[in-house]
Amino acid sequence: MKKILLAIILLSSTVGSLPDGEDALLIRQVVPTTTMTEEGEDDANAEVHFASFQTKFGKKYSDEEERLHRLSVFKANLRRAKRHQKMDPTAVHGVTQFSDLTPLEFRRRHLGLWRRTSHHHSVESARSQGHDTANLQSSRPLRLKGSRRRHPEPVVRVGHSALLGLWKCDPSDPESCDAGCDGGLMTNAFEYVMKSGGLQQEKDYPYTGSDGKCRFDKSKVAASVSNFSAISVDDDQIAANLVKHGPLAVGINDDFMQSYIQGLSCPLMCGRRYLNHGMLLVGYRSEDFPPLCQKNMPYWILKNSWGESWGEKGYYKICRGRNVCGVESMVSTVAVAHTVH
Repeated sequence: MKKILLAIILLSSTVGSLPDGEDALLIRQVVPTTTMTEEGEDDANAEVHFASFQTKFGKKYSDEEERLHRLSVFKANLRRAKRHQKMDPTAVHGVTQFSDLTPLEFRRRHLGLWRRTSHHHSVESARSQGHDTANLQSSRPLRLKGSRRRHPEPVVRVGHSALLGLWKCDPSDPESCDAGCDGGLMTNAFEYVMKSGGLQQEKDYPYTGSDGKCRFDKSKVAASVSNFSAISVDDDQIAANLVKHGPLAVGINDDFMQSYIQGLSCPLMCGRRYLNHGMLLVGYRSEDFPPLCQKNMPYWILKNSWGESWGEKGYYKICRGRNVCGVESMVSTVAVAHTVH
């Protein structure tokens, strides 16, 4: 984990660089096309990018009709990435493994934060935080700048299935509350874990990415939750809790994430109220951006759940202290009562 975080720090010092052969997949900051000739050139370039995209990510389609449809979606996402690049110049946006998905398809398949407003146990806005898997994999935050406190030991890697977003329910009847692959609210998942007795290690209860019957075995509990709480919308309070408790669960608006490749994401405009994805806050830093005359820009480091081929080896950097994309609106922490070493 330390090696991964060190790699992130090194990457952050040079926002525009990627290994040889990947530059063709970047969509730099550009001016939108204005002539038919330029549009034709863009279409031709899109074909080349699409072929590279299929090779890089192993994309195969059922027939030519499906391939042409995905090419059309891909072209639309190239245009969207260009817009994102202009709105988010301290990051690099372009082709990702999700570039053949429409925004709606992407959200349905890869996002899971939601709140139920029709249920009689409606959740207060201050407690409406969560994500679809509430991933508590072994993860140690960065040694936080200016901190004298050592970080606590990371939580043992546990099975994701038991942490899928759950609604308030009776643990004796898991099917009555399990939102499964549709995501949910992390606070409901935490409450369920408290009532049910804890979590198993992932080797005993592996993640499958699909709905199924609950196979929880209380005799193999590896970690349990004694309490959980929401953290105020204040970046200093969030940082203090990160130092004290370790990784924190956060909700975020995903608008700029489908096209994100690397760098510091600090969009000029990004909604703060519509939060539809959950991530793990693992650290913070600051750095200079001379081309934009920005000095000592603070940011959060978030761990995602889409694999190392997305972002900076699975991590996302986003501006701190401005509640960009609502990242500071829905933050929560848990107190772990027991862990297996």
